[in-house]
Amino acid sequence: MTDYAITLTLPARLFERAQQIAETTAQPIEQVLVEQLENALDNPFAALPRDEQVELEALTLLSDATLWTIAREQMDAPTQARLQTLMDKNSRVPLSDTEAAEFDILVEQGQKLMLRKAQAAALLVKRGHTVTPDDLDE
Repeated sequence: MTDYAITLTLPARLFERAQQIAETTAQPIEQVLVEQLENALDNPFAALPRDEQVELEALTLLSDATLWTIAREQMDAPTQARLQTLMDKNSRVPLSDTEAAEFDILVEQGQKLMLRKAQAAALLVKRGHTVTPDDLDE
């Protein structure tokens, strides 16, 4: 892959924001700007609702330590247990309307959690970290 050097004049507010991100994430400002351009031009979240896009894009502003915390996050035990109970029941008999609605909400929460975890891990890899399944255990 060929890289191209360009000269770009940034408005002060953009430069200051990029500098703040660079300091927070301990990255060179050039790397921050390239990552932000990649995110803007190659939006992998375009199919998601806008609030979810914003949440995932905001992860790029976080420190490595915070990203590790997110990458290791787990659904709390009572929620996991309830989801498992509903899945087990659903495999045997149809869920009631109330249970089905609860099940849908819990599945959506789990999917959002997994997406955040995956994005945090991807950002860590992009920043030069090695992320293995063992690294993601609490």
